[in-house]
Amino acid sequence: MATVRSFRAVRPTPELAARVASVPYDVVDTAEARELAAGNPLSFLHVIRPEIDLPAGTDPHADEVYAQGAAAYRRLLDDGALRRDEAPALFVYRQVMGGHAQTGVMGVAAVDEYDDDRIKKHEKTRPDKEDDRVRHLLALSAHDEPVFLAYRDRDAIDALVAAAATTAPLYDFTAPDSVRHTVWRAPDGGALERAFAAVPELYVADGHHRSAAASRARTARGNGGEADFFLAVVFPAGQLQILPYHRVVHDLAGRSAEQFLAALRQVATVRPGGPVPAGRGRFAMYLDGRWHEVEAPAARLADPDPVASLDAAILQSLVLAPLLGIDDPRTAERIEFVGGIRGPE
Repeated sequence: MATVRSFRAVRPTPELAARVASVPYDVVDTAEARELAAGNPLSFLHVIRPEIDLPAGTDPHADEVYAQGAAAYRRLLDDGALRRDEAPALFVYRQVMGGHAQTGVMGVAAVDEYDDDRIKKHEKTRPDKEDDRVRHLLALSAHDEPVFLAYRDRDAIDALVAAAATTAPLYDFTAPDSVRHTVWRAPDGGALERAFAAVPELYVADGHHRSAAASRARTARGNGGEADFFLAVVFPAGQLQILPYHRVVHDLAGRSAEQFLAALRQVATVRPGGPVPAGRGRFAMYLDGRWHEVEAPAARLADPDPVASLDAAILQSLVLAPLLGIDDPRTAERIEFVGGIRGPE
């Protein structure tokens, strides 16, 4: 039984929505966020990347950064750019990127279901990133970015979502990155809540650190009330678009490019390639100004352990750990992660 519950949203006024909307906090660095928000005091980047309003070089994890984010959030409320709804509701949210569209339901999910593993995870979290999101949530006393959840498609939910999308939208705009965002208030939130109650489990598609932080923040604040829930957008799995998920490794553990390639050829097939891998068990690698295709041994794909046979697990056990010395990507400072499933903005 999955909980997707109505909530009293804090959201932008329709005429200001396009100016308030921003990319997620973790897809831009400080310099990029500062550039995107330049000249736009309403950009939500002032809340989710508050270091952009502090002197250059400010530690993004300094106490004053979290205080600045809370101040920016209060300013948007005080200025009327953000308003709290009078009544709880669920919302239907559609993203269109190029020729791909996905439509989900925005509500709140239950921390208890996350803690009990009824909301399934597929990714380990980094302690430093968890700490950052916990401090951010506690400073704001609000969930300001949704966790991206998925569920196995269900006709009953599809029908209710389709009906909501025939009504007049609350928002409908195209962001600077050419993604179109449309939001409707669900006319029958109760029916959607009951339909989701028949879903056995939800899956975290993106937002592992945000959901883990919600659990820790609930513990810090004490159980009960709004702390028992976190903001989420729930999409049917059949509509999701999987985008590349890149590992950016900052060094070759003391090897030259030639030495690393020689070591890699001992455990995998390496040939000239391009930026898009040809299929399962193959990886696109950019090294020393050239693209290579790395193909794992067939035995790795045939591993009876369903997790060990995943491409991400193969890359970790075949290359990252033994050749580059990255045993725990969650804590290693030599690696960054970019991309993944297309999530809400």
